[in-house]
Amino acid sequence: MLIDFFYTLRAAKLPVTVKEYLTLLEALKAGVIGPSVDDFYFLARTTLVKDEAQYDKFDRAFSAYFKGVELLADFTREVPLDWLRKTLELELSPEEKAAIEKMGWDELMETLKKRFEEQRERHEGGSKWIGTGGTSPFGAYGVNPQGIRIGQDKGRQRSAVKVWDQRAFKDYDDTRELGTRNIKVALRRLRRFAREGSELELDLGDTIHATAANAGLLDIKMVPERHNKVKVLLLMDVGGTMDEHVHRVEELFSAAKTEFKHLEFYYFHNCVYDFVWKNNRRRFGEKTPTWDLIRTYNKDYKLILVGDATMSPYEILQPGGSVEYNNEEPGAEWLQRLTHAFPKVAWINPEPQGVWGYRQSIAIVQQIMNHRMFSLTLSGLEDAMRLLSK
Repeated sequence: MLIDFFYTLRAAKLPVTVKEYLTLLEALKAGVIGPSVDDFYFLARTTLVKDEAQYDKFDRAFSAYFKGVELLADFTREVPLDWLRKTLELELSPEEKAAIEKMGWDELMETLKKRFEEQRERHEGGSKWIGTGGTSPFGAYGVNPQGIRIGQDKGRQRSAVKVWDQRAFKDYDDTRELGTRNIKVALRRLRRFAREGSELELDLGDTIHATAANAGLLDIKMVPERHNKVKVLLLMDVGGTMDEHVHRVEELFSAAKTEFKHLEFYYFHNCVYDFVWKNNRRRFGEKTPTWDLIRTYNKDYKLILVGDATMSPYEILQPGGSVEYNNEEPGAEWLQRLTHAFPKVAWINPEPQGVWGYRQSIAIVQQIMNHRMFSLTLSGLEDAMRLLSK
């Protein structure tokens, strides 16, 4: 029973033991859950996974075994799902897209409020109501240069200024096996070692020289142990458009944890605002104020931000511009505070450098960062590490 599920988890390199598997079977036999895939998911994760860092691996293995199983989204405000039923997905030519007028920030928010008050039924293919497959700025599977995405499984046009759905982001896997050592080599440029501490390390060369000078009598020489004194504060964008870059960012994260002894990391979404978090599953319940980062970590820390900087310009420049909540201060203010608090700072962008010039938000972030943005390539990483080591 479920033996293939057990082997799927082992194939995903999860440290699942036979004893834990038998515990799962005993729980099922005792009837502790009902006939629900969701209940089985939580029971299996509780009995088989010992470390929260392994949750992402477990989710992927579970999804591979139980193909097609999805959890329903939970909306902050209930929008009738019938309004958002997908029967067509609008595709327009560049000329047709250019002809669609976009609303300003205040007009967009006020209009959405009116639509909630006025709308009573489902709409499809229109330009006004909350619906699907049209040019309205509110809904799913349509086209609008600047709108609020509601009820769509993922981004398509990368033009939404707000996202009405509750989304579950996953932590980056810091144990991913790297396919290449080149990222580690690039990061190693930043490492600086110093001799300090107790004499715990054998100085082989000096021992040989001293022994030879002592007529062959062993004369052991010790030196203080080598320590990496570089301190790194790593802030990583997660979710949304960053889903396309998960594999490469996980490689970078894994290499950073290997190369830097003093590494602190946090997550943000799209732009840094007044709080960051350590665990994506509890990002609204266990917040770390950004002011605490500035107060806790001094200027000895090198600040590295990792993100594609691909978002609506409102998310950077406008109070309330965050797609997930109404931030009191714009993201630009927080980025400027961070660059002032940490003089040694670099932004690593996984987006191909060839598209940077076509993204208004990337240009804005580059300007705020004083053009200290580098591509997530070997040459880009080497340039970033060279800058941070000066």
